[in-house]
Parts: sequence; C-alpha cells; structure tokens
Amino acid sequence: MDEIIEYMLREDKGFGDITSNALIPENKIFYAKLISKDDGILAGIEIIKEMFLEYGIKIISSKNDGDKIVKGDILLEIEGNARKILLLERTALNLLMRMSGVATLTNRIVTKVNNINPKIRVAGTRKTAPALQTFDKLAITIGGGDSHRFALDDMVLIKDNHIAVVGSVKNALELAKENISFSKKIEIEVESTEDAIIASENGADIVMFDNMSPDDAQRTLNALEEKGLRENVLIEISGGIREENILDYANLDVDIISLGFITHQAGSLNFSLDMD
Repeated sequence: MDEIIEYMLREDKGFGDITSNALIPENKIFYAKLISKDDGILAGIEIIKEMFLEYGIKIISSKNDGDKIVKGDILLEIEGNARKILLLERTALNLLMRMSGVATLTNRIVTKVNNINPKIRVAGTRKTAPALQTFDKLAITIGGGDSHRFALDDMVLIKDNHIAVVGSVKNALELAKENISFSKKIEIEVESTEDAIIASENGADIVMFDNMSPDDAQRTLNALEEKGLRENVLIEISGGIREENILDYANLDVDIISLGFITHQAGSLNFSLDMD
C-alpha cells in the first residue's frame, strides 16, 4: 500500500510543485481543513492521515473511517508546512473521495439487502480500478460489505475459463483438491442446475451461481434442497445483478451476493481542502 501511495505522489509531483515553490516561503506554516461537499460514508481517512504525518503535518482533529458524513462536515483539520500540504492535497483527496464513494455505494446496497435478508453478505469482486484493488477492497469493508478475495492466492475460485480448459466441473474440483492445501476453501462457478448439483456432490465449499436469473437460481436452490445438498455448501450469486434488481436476489436463500458494480460503477464523493 505504501509503495502505491508513493507512486501516486511521484506521478502527481513530477519534478516538483513549481507553483507553490515559487509563491510560498519554504518554512511557511499554515492551517487547513478538509470539508465534505456530499453526504455519504467516509473511507480512507486513516490512510491520508498517515500520508500527512509522514510529511510532518500535524493532525488537529479528524473524523473516523465508517462515519456517516453530510455536506459541510469538517473531516480533517491539519497544520504544517504549506508547501507540503499542497504537495499532498490532490493525491490525498483523490484517494479519499474514491474510497468514500465505494464505501457509500456499498453501504447503501448492504442496507437494502439486509433489510430483506439479514444473513446475506454483500461482497465485492476483483473488478477494481487498476493499482487500487487494496484500497477498493478496504473501502468495501468500511462500507459494511465483504472484501471477497483480496488477491488470487486467498482461495481457489474455479471460473468458467478454468472449466473450459480442464473439461468439466468434476475434473476441476478433483484437480483442485489434489493440488491445493486443505487450508484453502474451494469455490466454483456454475451456470446450470446440473453443474450446481455436481459441484455440491464433489467437494466444493462454495458454489457460485453465475448470471442466473432469480427464477433460475430458485429452481437450482430447490434442486439442491431436494437432493439434500443445500447444507453442504455456501451459495454465492453473481453476475447481472444491479441496484435496480438486487432485491429480487435478496429474497433468495443464498449466503453471498457478489457485485462488481460497487467498485467499477461507484462515483467519488466530493471533498475540498481549504487553507485559512
């Protein structure tokens, strides 16, 4: 995470902030406050506080990750070298605004789903912004969601392309169990009731219903119940789910709903840094 932030700062700084260096005395100390221009859930404030502290900027007051914020709230007050504050301003704001946007959308979806079915966990996917996967995943958790896999080594997730290469759901599961430690859970993506049954009979820990309509998903759940397989596995549903239709899926007896749109369609909240 630190390396990514340093890269962001280098990218923005170039060979130095020529405007601030030309106008502001080298040792000028100034006060600044970060103000919200939107309502939402704050995420990433601890990260940007560390950024400012690394550059010798004093933290006077701060809200916390996960706080509900409204337009006009002061999110952070700082004091320190004016040149350094301005050097960090845009990188800090960009990261904080994006993370807060992801957390806000996640929180809205979690609230909608859990009002219907409190047991369902809303999870993210790996459809994140390039180089920002760790930050997007953290924002999801701050918003009340589940990060799902942080990276490819977290667990086995057998997708349609894996199955296409090895030939079948059953073969994919056999290979995974043969070659992966018992300590790693095995999830497999299925697109039909038949494959869901095969997966549940052959050692999958989690079965993901991929791109199933609510009706198809219900039929598949019924088939697993009839065969006494439902309690063998966790059921995740993903693909084709939007905010507009998510309540249709929340009414199903599933354990997890994973959503790409909470990261790839999340807007940023609007914040500003004012110096007085």
